[in-house]
Amino acid sequence: MSDATHERPLEEGIERDFSRQMSYGDYLMLDTLLSAQRPLSDPPQHDELLFIIQHQTTELWLKLLVHELRSARRLLASDDLAPALKRLARVKHVQHTITDQWAVLATLTPSEYAEIRPFLATSSGFQSAQYREVEFLLGNKSAEMVKVFGHDPTAQAELTTLLHEPSLYDEFLAFLSRQGYAVPQDCLDRDWSQPYRSHPELVQMFAGVYAAPEQHWGVYETCEELVDVEDNFQEWRFRHLQVVQRTIGHKTGTGGSTGVDFLRRALDLTFFPELYEVRTLIGQ
Repeated sequence: MSDATHERPLEEGIERDFSRQMSYGDYLMLDTLLSAQRPLSDPPQHDELLFIIQHQTTELWLKLLVHELRSARRLLASDDLAPALKRLARVKHVQHTITDQWAVLATLTPSEYAEIRPFLATSSGFQSAQYREVEFLLGNKSAEMVKVFGHDPTAQAELTTLLHEPSLYDEFLAFLSRQGYAVPQDCLDRDWSQPYRSHPELVQMFAGVYAAPEQHWGVYETCEELVDVEDNFQEWRFRHLQVVQRTIGHKTGTGGSTGVDFLRRALDLTFFPELYEVRTLIGQ
C-alpha cells in the first residue's frame, strides 16, 4: 500500500488571521465586485449571468486600455518612445483577451438570448463610455457621439475633453516632427475634435521610413505597433459582428441601431490611414 499523501499541509508562515490585516478580498474589494452581478430576468434565466459577466469584464479591460493609451500618448508627448512602446505591447495583449472573450458569449444561443433580451430594455454596448474613450484616444472622434452621454455628466465631460485633445496618432506625428521628419504642418495644427484624415505627403514620408527601416528603427517599430493595434481592434469589431449575427440575425439592436449592418460599417473605419496606404508604395 502506498504511503503517498494527497494532502498539502499549510506552511507555518502562511497568514491565517485577517481580523486586523488586509486580505486578498479586502484589497480587491471583492464584496463590492462580486455583488455587482444583478440579473433582472423574471422568472430568473440561467444565461443572464453569463451576459452580465461578459460585459462587466470587458468594461474592466477597457478601463485598463484607457489607462495604457493615455500613458502611451503622454510618453510620446514627452519624446519618451521606449516606454510608450511598452504600453502599446500591453494594449495588444488586452485586445487579444477581450477578443477571445467573444467565444464565451457565442455559446449563448438565439433561443437563450431571447429569454433575457426583454430585460435589457434600451441598454446597449453602443452606450459604453469607456469604449468611446478608447476610440477617441485612437482618433475616431465624433461630437455627435458625445451627445449620447447627456444622461451621464461625468462620462460626457470626459469624452468632451478627449474630443478636443490630440489622439495617440496625433502625438506620434508631433513626435516625428520634433525628430526632424517631414510631417505636414496641417497635420500638426488642426482641429483635434475632427476625425483624422489621410495626408498624401505623410504617406510619402512613411514610405521613406519603410524603405530604410534600419535607419529609422524606432519609428519603423512604432508604425508596426500601431498597425498591430488597429488590426486587433478590427478583429474585435469583426468578432462582435459575428456573435451578434449568430445570436440575433438581422434584428434591430436593443439601443436602436440596425444591428449587424451598423456594426459592419464600422469595419470601414481606420485610425492610422497612412500606415496602411504606404504598403502600396513599398517595393515599387
